[in-house]
Amino acid sequence: MMHKRKKFSRQLGSRTYGWGKNHRGSGNRGGVGNSGRGKKAQSKKPQVWGTGYLGKYGFTSKSRTEKQKSINIVQLEELLKSRNTKDGNIVIINLAEEGYGKLLSTGKVFRKVHVIVQNASPKAVEKIRISGGAITILSESENEAQKEKAK
Repeated sequence: MMHKRKKFSRQLGSRTYGWGKNHRGSGNRGGVGNSGRGKKAQSKKPQVWGTGYLGKYGFTSKSRTEKQKSINIVQLEELLKSRNTKDGNIVIINLAEEGYGKLLSTGKVFRKVHVIVQNASPKAVEKIRISGGAITILSESENEAQKEKAK
C-alpha cells in the first residue's frame, strides 16, 4: 500500500510551502500585531492601555434584549403616597406610564390598588389580589389582541 507524505512535511524549510509570493498571511487585516500603527507613538498605545487592545474579541448579539426597569411592592407603596388618583376607595396607578416594566413581590400591600403594568411576578399578582386590589398585565392583553387579529 502506498503512503503519501503530506505536503506540509515534504516542504518543511521551503518558506512558502508551494504558494509562491501569495499566502503570506495577515494581508487583509493590515499586518500582524502592531504593524501599521505608524508614527506618533501609536505603536506604544497598547503599553499604556494595558493588555486586551489588539485583536478582535467576542461578538455582537443579534437578539439584544432591553432590560425592564422593575419596582417592588415596597417602592410601590412609597409611590402611592404621592398619588391622589382614586376610583372610590381603590387607588389606580399605571406603572407603564411611570417607566416601570415589571412589578416584583418584595413587601406588603396595605391598601386596595389597581396596578397597570407590562409584567408582574406571580407572587406580586397574588399579594395585590389578596389585599382586595386588581392588576392589569399589559403584555397578556396585547398577546390576546394579536391572537384575535390572527383569527
